[in-house]
Amino acid sequence: MTTTSPHTPPALDPRRWPDVARVPAARLRAPFARALTRRAAARTGIRVHTGLSTPAEEVPDPVLWLRDPEAFHRRLGAGGLIGLGESYMAGEWDSPDLVALLTRLARDYGNLVPRPLQPLRRLTLPRRPASERNTRAGARRHISHHYDLSNDLFALFLDRTMTYSAALFMENGPRDRESLARAQERKIDRLLDGAGVTGGTELLEIGTGWGELAVRAARRGARVTTVTLSSEQRDLAAERVAAAGLTGRVEVLLCDYRDVTGSYDAVVSVEMIEAVGEHYWPVYFAALDRLVRPGGRVGLQSITMDHAMMRASRGSYTWIHKYIFPGGLIPSVRAVEERLRAGTSLTITDRLAFGPHYADTLRVWRGSFTEAKERVRELGFDDTFVRMWFFYLAYCEAGFRSGVLDVEQIIMEKSR
Repeated sequence: MTTTSPHTPPALDPRRWPDVARVPAARLRAPFARALTRRAAARTGIRVHTGLSTPAEEVPDPVLWLRDPEAFHRRLGAGGLIGLGESYMAGEWDSPDLVALLTRLARDYGNLVPRPLQPLRRLTLPRRPASERNTRAGARRHISHHYDLSNDLFALFLDRTMTYSAALFMENGPRDRESLARAQERKIDRLLDGAGVTGGTELLEIGTGWGELAVRAARRGARVTTVTLSSEQRDLAAERVAAAGLTGRVEVLLCDYRDVTGSYDAVVSVEMIEAVGEHYWPVYFAALDRLVRPGGRVGLQSITMDHAMMRASRGSYTWIHKYIFPGGLIPSVRAVEERLRAGTSLTITDRLAFGPHYADTLRVWRGSFTEAKERVRELGFDDTFVRMWFFYLAYCEAGFRSGVLDVEQIIMEKSR
């Protein structure tokens, strides 16, 4: 299934989107960006279409449709990936198949800028501001920025389980919204199995989501404490627990992982480490080690990237940071292993990588979001938000389709 993007350029609200409404001057950098675009197109086989007329359909290669080439190159020269995303939000460029275009670019990302010029990126592109640090106040602000947008918004494109992380599909099974729900349940069950969660297990979940994992663990007979920094998630998760008749087995807390006390037979955390930030990784892994009892297990699901790429991007400030997930950094498996050895008594006992399944998960979300875009607007989100969210889902899908990103379930055990 190919889901095309919303092609109509949005009517920009400069108060809501000041940096999208304003095109930077970038007179010196724009020619470099124009040359970089030509180089990237030649290297990757992308076809560049310029002007307001719609590109011809059914062409074999991905198409970069530049409605406003001058604005596109000025933004790209001034802000790199931030400029690329803001230019898309402004409707200055598009593509008949955005995922195919971004996937092609991602596969050759390390070579798009000539190697002698690559060190200049650190000097010329935006660096991560101090406000990105995940202090307790910063973490609450960053989580609220994304997860407190609206439970109704997320319900429009997530499946019935309200699970917002990679699913685990049957290898030869369908990839649609109904099969996605079953794949999410399969993912959760595999992680709970790996963490040894059965009847009587005292389980801690760090990062509640909307409560599906807690409900499934409680149905096994576990007693669950689950913590989140999102008030919207906390409220809906508690409602879903109550509707399942499991209030006595699940406690949903609005609490920072650093402030959790006690000890548990098992700890699970699904795609939460990406929001912790590198500075606090030692604190996060120390908390996992502190909170699980000797002989207990930790089940971690994390998006991952290559270690060299992680090190190269650790100080970067990207479009994803600015508009979607402030304060985060995707770890490498090597970084996880190093943190475990340096500061914990946890040992990895099992790993499963399933990045292509995340690409399929995101494709289903993107299709559901596009189908529901009128209802998104009815919730009070404008056309610029719709384009931003479509770009976000396509951008992430391309990361997994290209192999730049992966996702893993990592099972750890604490020594006795």
